[in-house]
Amino acid sequence: MDFPGHFYDRIMPDKLHCLSLSFLVDKLSKQFGGTAGNIAYSMQLLGLKPAILAPAGNDFEPYKTFLTKHNINTEYIPIYKNVATSVYTVMTDKNHCQIGSFFVGPMKYAGKLHIADVSDQEKLVVLAPNEPEAMKQYIAECKSLKIPYLYDPAFQIGNFTSEELRDGIENSTILIGNDYEIALIEQKLGISHEELILMAPVLVTTLGGKGSIIETRHDAMHIERTDAENVCDPTGAGDAYRAGFVTGYLRGLPLDVCGQMGSVTAAYTVEKYGTQTHTFTKKEFIERYKKNYGSVVEL
Repeated sequence: MDFPGHFYDRIMPDKLHCLSLSFLVDKLSKQFGGTAGNIAYSMQLLGLKPAILAPAGNDFEPYKTFLTKHNINTEYIPIYKNVATSVYTVMTDKNHCQIGSFFVGPMKYAGKLHIADVSDQEKLVVLAPNEPEAMKQYIAECKSLKIPYLYDPAFQIGNFTSEELRDGIENSTILIGNDYEIALIEQKLGISHEELILMAPVLVTTLGGKGSIIETRHDAMHIERTDAENVCDPTGAGDAYRAGFVTGYLRGLPLDVCGQMGSVTAAYTVEKYGTQTHTFTKKEFIERYKKNYGSVVEL
């Protein structure tokens, strides 16, 4: 939903203890989404063949048809007929600030799924925000199976103990989050940013319209944002960035190129309303990458 005003005009700081708000919105759109679907959608545009491991509900059939049409493997998505598929409802104001709510739905069954159930396991697991106990389980399974994973605790940071969060980070191949989430991780662990860099081989911090920063123990790279023709809807930009970054990473490209691929992918997303409504060909992506970064990327 789009709110044609500013949230800050409606919030009284001295009344936060009795907050009660309602907004008149002038646009409503129902879209396919979710971190797994969003990331997989952009990955397939870039030529990968992602598989989704996540539970769905009794209304999933149209979404399944959509994913199948776009060559995304859905065989590891069990259907729970006693509940509707998880739903994220978000409202965006004129400054692109957002207020959202998430209906858990079948996500509560995520712990019944296992990484080992995926027969042709890929080179990398993208561990996006999920039911906290399931996330801890998946980390243990990745460690046991010796499968590298990208760790993206995001909305669930506050639901992990410092020990659980540390375990997820120290065993990851890539840690990713926006600047707020990375700062929250540091606060939760009681560590400095320099100490966090030493915990994960690759630390990626997204900065919205300011690009991103990729850090290792030996280097730090600031990735400029890709110019967007118009910013229609910021929802899903982070997922698109992850898709572009992971695609470059799996192809063995330098980390700065991976970040630039993430930035280009995110630009396509923000130009469309919704998180799986953008599209591009490999040729178009290569041309846009060259226009923004002055070099040719191989897809």
